[in-house]
Amino acid sequence: MSESGTGKIHLFNDFCGVELLGSATTDTQALGDFFAGGEGFEDAGPGVANLAGVNGTLRLTGGATDADMTFIGTAVCFDVGLQGTLVAETRVSLVDLDTKVVYFGFTSVLTIDEQMDDLADANTTTMTLTAGQLAGFIYADTLTSDEEWHFIHNGGATTGQTDSTQLTTGVDAIAGEFDVLRVEIDNNGTARFYVNGDIKGTVVGAVSTTVDLAVCLGAGANSANSCIIDADYLLVKANRDWTR
Repeated sequence: MSESGTGKIHLFNDFCGVELLGSATTDTQALGDFFAGGEGFEDAGPGVANLAGVNGTLRLTGGATDADMTFIGTAVCFDVGLQGTLVAETRVSLVDLDTKVVYFGFTSVLTIDEQMDDLADANTTTMTLTAGQLAGFIYADTLTSDEEWHFIHNGGATTGQTDSTQLTTGVDAIAGEFDVLRVEIDNNGTARFYVNGDIKGTVVGAVSTTVDLAVCLGAGANSANSCIIDADYLLVKANRDWTR
């Protein structure tokens, strides 16, 4: 197929607009280049809403049921082998550090009824990698290192690591302060994980080069207490596949 100047896919939302999705009982709702959804999003109470202030900020509130997630993200539409290097980046802040799991990055499963346990979960020093393909960051208060961002991967030539002590970034989340999380995946499946501009891990063959991926930023409760996180922006970049 012939090519043109639009060979790059660039998705971005700075959350400076007027999207006030609030509580919703619909499956999904459009959010600029992205969409909002999840089990938590469908509940009458949680949801996503813009906050007033400099930069624009989106607040995600998960459901008050264990693992019920509210997320923003894309469809499953990115092919690593054909569109890499893939990039996903966000600037995110946790309102508090308790009773929550947060995931950001690429995944092969992202449905309108997504629950956090369908992606990954964590307990003490063990990661449970449920999604067939993952490359991203997880925060879980149930981990022994319970305030630290961890990077995770699954599905590629390199077996997904389940020992959380091998996946630490050395960066603790601080309530009310923002961290920049960035994941890059080359077209050979190699993934790089950055926090606040510093590389924290490189995994050769982290994901398959033939399984399509979505981007997800999701917040889910580890109990009956709602999980709340704030996002300053969400960025996704990929090359266009001209073979189809």
